[in-house]
Order: sequence, then C-alpha cells, then structure tokens
Amino acid sequence: MGDAGGDRRGGALIAAAIEIGRERIRGARIDYAVLIVTLALTLFGVLAVYSASFAFGALEFNDAHYFVVRQASFALLGGVAMCIALRFDYHRLRMLSLLLLLGVMALLVLTLIPGFSVEQNGARRWINLGPLPPLQPSELAKLALIIYIADWLSAKGDEARSFSLGVLPFVFVVGPAAALVMLEPDMGTTIVLLLTTGTQFFIGGASLKHVAALVATGAIAGAVLIVSGGYRADRWMAWVSPDSDAAGNGFHIIQLLIALGSGGLTGVDWGQSRQKFFYIPGAHTDGILAIIGEELGLLGTLAVMLLIGILVYRGLRIAAGARDEFGHLLAVGIVSWIGYQSILNVGGITRTIPMTGIPLPLVSYGGSALIAMMGAIGLLLSISRFSQESDPSAGNPRRRWSRPTRARWNGTRRTR
Repeated sequence: MGDAGGDRRGGALIAAAIEIGRERIRGARIDYAVLIVTLALTLFGVLAVYSASFAFGALEFNDAHYFVVRQASFALLGGVAMCIALRFDYHRLRMLSLLLLLGVMALLVLTLIPGFSVEQNGARRWINLGPLPPLQPSELAKLALIIYIADWLSAKGDEARSFSLGVLPFVFVVGPAAALVMLEPDMGTTIVLLLTTGTQFFIGGASLKHVAALVATGAIAGAVLIVSGGYRADRWMAWVSPDSDAAGNGFHIIQLLIALGSGGLTGVDWGQSRQKFFYIPGAHTDGILAIIGEELGLLGTLAVMLLIGILVYRGLRIAAGARDEFGHLLAVGIVSWIGYQSILNVGGITRTIPMTGIPLPLVSYGGSALIAMMGAIGLLLSISRFSQESDPSAGNPRRRWSRPTRARWNGTRRTR
C-alpha cells in the first residue's frame, strides 16, 4: 500500500513537472509574426531610404550612401534594443516607469535650451551628442509615457473613472510632456502622444464622458493653434486648397500626389523615381511612402500598408492575451502608437488629412524613431512571451486576471 501511494505521489509530481515545463515552453514563445514583419519592414525601410536619399546625400554631403549607412546602423542598434527588450521581463518596467518619465521630461527641456539643442528648419527637436547623430527625445517620450500610463492605470483600477483621481492626474502627467513637444514645435508628435495615451486611458477604464471631454478640449486647442498662424496654418491651407499656392505652401502636397499618381498600379520601377530629385522635401523621411508609391506603384504601397496592418493586428492579439492588466495596457499603448503614427503619415501623404510631418514607422529615415520603435516592439514580444495565448496550440488556457471591461449600456465594469 505504501509503495502504491508513493508511486501515485511520484506520478503526480512527474505530471506536475511536465505541465510546468509545458507552461514555460508556451510562455517562452514569442509572436514570430510580429518579429518577421518588423524585420521585413525595417530591411525594406533601409532599401527605400537609399533609393529616396542618394541624390540628396550626394548633393549635400558629397556621399550618395550618407543616409543609408546611417539608417543601416540605426537598424542594427534597433535590433539590439529589440532583442534586449524581448528577453526582458516587462513587469520590471513598473519599478522604472517614473524614473523613465522624469528622465525623458528632462531631455525634452534640454531641447528648448540653446547650446544643448540642434535647430533644423526652425524647430528644436534634437539634442546635440557631439560626433554622434542627434537624439530626438520626443521619440523616447512616446515610449516612456506609454509605460508610465500603463503602470499608473493598472494601479488605479476603478479610480480611473473618477475626475479627481483619474482625469486630473492624467492631464497633469500627459499635459506637460505634450506642451514641451509642442514648444519644439512638433504638432504631429504631440497628436500621437495624446491619441496614444488617450486610448490607454479609455481602455484602462476611464469614463466615456471624461474621454469625450478631453477629445473636445484637444480639438478646440488644435483649432486655436491652427488659426493662430505659423506653420500649422500653412499646412491647413495646403491641405484645404494646395492649388491656390502651388509654388508655395501647396508645393509639397502637390508633388507628393504627383509621385503617387505617377506610379500607377505597378510603379516606374525600383530606383527610377523622378520626384525624389529635390521635388519632395524630406523624401527619405515623412515623404518616403510617396517615393515607394512612385517606384512600386499601388501594389507596392498596399503591400507596405498590409505589413503594418498585420503588425497592428498581431499586437492587438498580444494585448488581448496578456496575463496582467499592466501588460494589456502596455501592449495597447505600443500598438496604438504604431497605428496612429501610420494613419497620420499615410493620411498626410494622400491628402486625406493635413500633413503632420510624422515618419512612417520602421520605414522612414530617423535614428531615434527607429530605435525607439524597435525597442517598443521588443517589449510587445516580451508580453507575448509571458502570455499563455501566444501559443495558438494552447487551446483555451485559464486567464490569471479578469480584465476590466466596459458595459456599453450602463457604464459599469466587471469585478476583477
């Protein structure tokens, strides 16, 4: 009898060990679709930057490879950041969230101080790093704010629905960061910051009427900034009526549309764009999709957009399968960042919305933007590693938390 009982206990221990091993295997698997799409977009971006920039590089720096060499270096650094982030336990970010936010706020202040900042085209968005490429703190601010808001909301719980405990603290955290970015000035990045953190706030349980009030306030503030004049008013007029000043404010958007229209269905062939020869300002940055459309046509443009769509979709799957609320909100913030930034870029290029100067994620030239984005996607992969639902063969695993949900009709939340 004793031997039989011992055998049963031994068998139970072996079965438990096997189950734990399976859990670890499931938890260790990352979302390979996200990884593959990210690498594909990054590699394609390096090639697209070369095609769009070699003429400008040869003219300005006497080096046709000036921009592509740097973009390739940024991609390697971004790959390192992504690898580190996906191996990192994202839960530990909760201990660092406030420190990251304060550090980024300090960097944003430095961009406004002459001597520390680098001015280009009337904007101070970069910090001088000597022989190294300049750093753009606003790109780091997106990730730091996403991490902090995810941490803050997951700790707040139902208090996020309160005006005094939810809305006011949210405004006091996001407002100063957005104001510092606006002072650079960079309205496009400000919009991305507000939309991304606002989405986290809504998903985290904020009252619908409070979110609506914040959206209305933001819309009014944006309208005031536009009518106050400056580059914002110029971009608005270029969107409304580019033909009224085709050689001035409307020149940029007209040339972008010419590039897209010239590509037709299949494009004029890789490297054969004519618009990149100094017709489109920033052809290798926020205008790169127009060059892709000209060289690869509608099919090439749709392929790029499809890859970004897959990245967003898989990111939402990771968010839905997160084991804890912090991971859920962190994934929502990262995916929202990718999605909103893509919409603003594509919308501006196609004249669906006014131009904002926002780069296309993973494709446009830019070191800070690429490294920050790849690091953020690494965190997304880290969340998938710790999610039971990252393995489609895992069936219907038991959840370790009950995510707050919004009842559409009565505004209540499910008890966790």
